[in-house]
Amino acid sequence: MNASSGSRSGSASGSASASAKPLAGWRVLVPRGGPWGDAVAADLRSKGASPIVAAMINFAPTADAPTLDAALTALAAGEFDWMTVTSATTVDVLSAQRAVVPLTTKVAAVGETTAAALTAAGYRVDLVPSEDNSARGLLAEWEAATQGVVPLRILTLRSEIAKPLLTEGLRRIGHSVQSVVAYRTIGVPVPENVVADVAAGAVQAILVTSGSVAEQVQLQLGPIPEQTLVAAIGPQTARDARDFGLRVDLIAEERTAASLIDAVAGVARARA
Repeated sequence: MNASSGSRSGSASGSASASAKPLAGWRVLVPRGGPWGDAVAADLRSKGASPIVAAMINFAPTADAPTLDAALTALAAGEFDWMTVTSATTVDVLSAQRAVVPLTTKVAAVGETTAAALTAAGYRVDLVPSEDNSARGLLAEWEAATQGVVPLRILTLRSEIAKPLLTEGLRRIGHSVQSVVAYRTIGVPVPENVVADVAAGAVQAILVTSGSVAEQVQLQLGPIPEQTLVAAIGPQTARDARDFGLRVDLIAEERTAASLIDAVAGVARARA
């Protein structure tokens, strides 16, 4: 009887442990470094995973600094009704340039992560998509928020490789848009041991957080072994990944790192 009770207790304890650490035994590739990569790695460790932080992209200054400087000078002078910000990296550029956003200029952020970065840097946020955290989602809500107010003078700040979906959409509905490259995205070679581990199937999951990351994953690590889970942070990232020829197995419900990790953990539970 005592042995049986002990067995049940041990089983329950093991089950609880598996539930608390669903990613135990999983090695997960985190494709970005810095504070973001450190935070994601810590979250993965809390769920039992062994994160491999290997930055695959980095950001460099725009190749056309005079145009960016002129746009930010015009922004400070109140020449724009709106400014759009599509990434936290753009916020870093604004902070580094000590950009001034006057009270007469409203700010639209493409998603919650970007909005949080703006707020942390001391900037105001007037519009964030409530559901679809993408340029497409922002454009849809913009049309509703500014219906009948045309044309607006809008500054869109973007990465060199960003698709002009937002700029073209805003122009299509009649607004006057100045699109300016705020930064460039460049690939970073990953260590040879990481390449070898992925090829050998020794990495259980790869987090894909943007189209530029997807491109580097395919270029440097593809083709990805079938048993390795490729997890995308959102629908647009998944579409971009597939355009680069990268297989996508999983898409996070929300466009956040926490949701992405939870999705991977869900697959781990199912496989266990």
